[in-house]
Amino acid sequence: MFQGLLNLEDATAVEQAADGNVLFELAMLHASGRLGPVDLIAAHKWFNLAALKGRSDAITMRREIAEQMSAAEIAQALREARTWMTAH
Repeated sequence: MFQGLLNLEDATAVEQAADGNVLFELAMLHASGRLGPVDLIAAHKWFNLAALKGRSDAITMRREIAEQMSAAEIAQALREARTWMTAH
């Protein structure tokens, strides 16, 4: 059992310090529904970002997700990825 103090003021969100592996795992969580309902937009966004951070297998996963999405959903996922990149 953890017995210590967490300094939340200095804590960094996972996404802010994320490398390609962390982003890929976030995508898998959204794609599989392990965080709740399957969210293809979020999965596409995180796979896209993971690919940009060097995870080449994220490209294949992003394509598979995109086959199940409408053009509007893909556009939304791309916008969200650009917003995340701008903020981080």
